Amino acid sequence: MSISIKFGTSGWRGLIARDFTFDGVRLASQGIADYLNAERANPASPIANRKPVVILGHDTRFLGREFSLAVAEVLTANGLTCLLCQRDAPTPVISHTIRHRKAIGGINMTASHNPAEYQGLKFSTYNGAPATPEVTKQIEANIAKRQTEGWTFKAVVVGTFACKTIDPQPDYFKQIRKLIDFATIRKAKLKIAVELMYGTGRGYLDTLLTEDGGAKVTTFHNELNPLFGGHHPEPDAHGMEEVSKFVLAGKAQFGLGLDGDADRFGVVDKSGVWLTPNQILALALYHLKKNRGWTGAVVRTVPTSHQVDAVAELLGVQLHETPVGFKYIGALMESEPIIVGGEESGGLSVKGHVPEKDGVLACLLMAELVATEKKSLGQILKALEKQTGEFHTTRINVKINPETKDALLGKLKAGLSDVGGIPVEKFITTDGFKFLLPNREWVAFRASGTEPLIRCYIEAKSAKQMKKLETACRKILAG
Repeated sequence: MSISIKFGTSGWRGLIARDFTFDGVRLASQGIADYLNAERANPASPIANRKPVVILGHDTRFLGREFSLAVAEVLTANGLTCLLCQRDAPTPVISHTIRHRKAIGGINMTASHNPAEYQGLKFSTYNGAPATPEVTKQIEANIAKRQTEGWTFKAVVVGTFACKTIDPQPDYFKQIRKLIDFATIRKAKLKIAVELMYGTGRGYLDTLLTEDGGAKVTTFHNELNPLFGGHHPEPDAHGMEEVSKFVLAGKAQFGLGLDGDADRFGVVDKSGVWLTPNQILALALYHLKKNRGWTGAVVRTVPTSHQVDAVAELLGVQLHETPVGFKYIGALMESEPIIVGGEESGGLSVKGHVPEKDGVLACLLMAELVATEKKSLGQILKALEKQTGEFHTTRINVKINPETKDALLGKLKAGLSDVGGIPVEKFITTDGFKFLLPNREWVAFRASGTEPLIRCYIEAKSAKQMKKLETACRKILAG
């Protein structure tokens, strides 16, 4: 089998039927089975004495259940016990189920917010966290070894393998009820618009808000559609447009949204304005520290807004910076007390929860904040900005010539003395190339691992300055 299987920031993804096939899924599953069985045989491993249970799940994409059953067939042949979520399940729910049932790992068939033609395989370790690069490298090596040996698998007819199923929702709901103050939400009698994007959040966010929070909820796209209505299942400003109009018309106090596998969130303020994940992370830190009295640090990724830093400084909270990928945030959350961890792409989790992105939790925290302070999120944010100053952020994707990519990256690696005439105060290479400028402004560059483009992240203290920095960054990337 000549297929190349590589695990990126959040698993292995590819186009269904072209890159992502049943043969490929079985091969990847064998590589994971080899890893798990090697760990079980290692007395020093955390899973050495655990029952060989693996949690399986999938999102609402084409063939999700069938791919999961193909995984189950291979793992079962390797002496592992599989438990398959009875319906499509949110990524954070699968993560919690791994921890709750003390499983040795979990495999989730999801391509998250990618277009409908993509499918993915995501492996999580025994603690419910996304597999680290150290783990995925071992799995990739196992896969390569099996390919060299000419490994094949005689499978039953697709979709017919019998696997025990479980309902993970009740235990997840118990966990969320420990973290969210539903009594306060109930007293506020909120009116909320919820965008479910035809995804796995159906029956999770809407149910918790209505049954536990007593809110009047209007749902959007609360049905199965593997094509996601012809759009990316991502709750960004574009994906939340219908909700924004609904809120702006005065039919709801604010809007909440989830991506296809419910690990990312989207939030629309009372004014109909979509709030960035950077702003939501800052608000979550503010709420949990000020209103809930939580203690600990905050962690963000390299390209996440320094507005988080400013709020942390205001509240006397220590800040950590990690490379891109929630697996790095999750690892830190497992090793020390972290109030909240998050990233600019829409991922967030909190102390006492799973080391994985949870969009359901993030949305509920914003509902709790509105109910607690009896103000809109925009009003709370403006009051914070009076103390920290404004932060304007953007991300641009710039296509580059593959032939000049290495030379351009070499130039960035060598460092820049200025960006558009603004002097560079500090150069950070934790992940990509980040240049700190005066007045808490900065720019960062990261090369895509799958496309001929460079992602440029920009933060400035005014919209005018942000445009100036964007022009400067485009010139740098133009050579």
